[in-house]
Amino acid sequence: MTLTIARTRAVYDLLDVQDALDRSRGRSPELEAFYERMLETGPERFVTTPSSIDALSPLLEECPNFDTVLDDLARYLRLAHAGNKGFNVMPILLLGGPGVGKTHFAKRLARAMGTDCELISMNALSAGFVITGSSASWRGAKCGKVAEKLVRGQYANPVVVLDEVEKATGSSQSDPLAALYQLLEPETSRAFRDEFIDVEIDASQIFWVLTANSVEGIPAPLLNRMAVYEVPAPTPEQAAGIAQRMYAALLVELNLSGFDARLPDAVLDKLAPVAPRDLRKTLLDSLGYAVADGRAHVTVEDVRVRTVAGRGRIGF
Repeated sequence: MTLTIARTRAVYDLLDVQDALDRSRGRSPELEAFYERMLETGPERFVTTPSSIDALSPLLEECPNFDTVLDDLARYLRLAHAGNKGFNVMPILLLGGPGVGKTHFAKRLARAMGTDCELISMNALSAGFVITGSSASWRGAKCGKVAEKLVRGQYANPVVVLDEVEKATGSSQSDPLAALYQLLEPETSRAFRDEFIDVEIDASQIFWVLTANSVEGIPAPLLNRMAVYEVPAPTPEQAAGIAQRMYAALLVELNLSGFDARLPDAVLDKLAPVAPRDLRKTLLDSLGYAVADGRAHVTVEDVRVRTVAGRGRIGF
C-alpha cells in the first residue's frame, strides 16, 4: 500500500480577502458570500506527494502506452523525495488521436497523487471566463474553475485537465487560452487573479495536464511552457493486458465469482481494437450475453464491437 504525504500551503491571504469583502459591501450578494466562505474555510490547502514511486505502478499497468510520461514523472517524484519538496512538475501536453486514453490517464494520475481532478473541456470554449471568472459587475458573474477548485476544494495541487485544448475558439474580445500564459508559469501563477473575486490566489501548485489530437492551433509560446509527449496507441500485447485487467475488475465489481478468471486469447484479440471509452461497455455487454445464455465464460460471439461512422478504431 502506498501512502500519500500531505503538507499545507496558503493559497490566499486572509487580510486581502477581508479588505475585498469590505470594499464589496452592497455590490454583489454572491461575491460577498464567496468572500465569507473564503474567510470561513481559511487559506490552508493540502499539497500531496506520493510516499513512493510505487504509486505510479498501477498507471503503468493500466496505461502502458504512457510509459515515457510515467518514466519522467517517476524521476521527478524521486527528486521531490530527495529534496523533501512537493511533487510539482511543469505542465504536460499529451498528444494523441481519439481513444489513446489521455483523459483517463490524467484522472488516474490524480488518484495516484492523492488529490482532486478538475476536467475542463476546451472544445468550442469561446470565452476565457470559464477558466478565469467574469467581472462581478456583470449579470450572472461567477468565479472561474481554477479559483473555485482552489477555494472550495481541499487541495492546493489538484490535477487540472484542459481537454482538447487545440479546439478552443476565441474572438477579438476573448481568447480562452490567454489566461494560460500566466497560469502555466510558476512565478506568475503564484499571484493569479480571478476576475470575479479579484484577490491574489496561489495557483502555482496545480498539476496541469493538457490534451490535444495535434499541436495545430496551439500557440508556440504555450507549447514552450509545457513538456510535450506523443502518446501512441498500445501494442496488441498491451491492449490485451488492459482488457484482461478491466475484465478481472468487472468480475469483482459485479460479484461474478463463477466466471473464468481469464479471457480466451481469441476474445482478447477481438477486444484489442476497442477504444478505452468503449471497452468497459463492450465487456459489460459481453458478460451480459454470456449470462443470458447460461454460461460462465465469454466467447468471441459475445464480443459485439460497434463501429461509429467516421471514427476509426485505433485502440487505446
